[in-house]
Amino acid sequence: MTYSDLRRKDIICVGDGRFLGRVTDLELDAHTGQIRALIIGGGCGLSSVFHGEKNQTALAFQQIACIGDDVILVSAGCC
Repeated sequence: MTYSDLRRKDIICVGDGRFLGRVTDLELDAHTGQIRALIIGGGCGLSSVFHGEKNQTALAFQQIACIGDDVILVSAGCC
């Protein structure tokens, strides 16, 4: 899976089905090269393009419940 693939997926909270955003960046471990966190932005429309991502959140990789074809599901405890 590539970074481009991750960016296209909606991030959904398993607990309440709420849309959390989309991947805008990755946090990598400098020593191992593994993904530590997904950086997600709350907006994905034109307003986020023109005004910048102000509501970015780091989602620890351990909080991901499942990465599917269309969505990334995160555990209810982190939403």
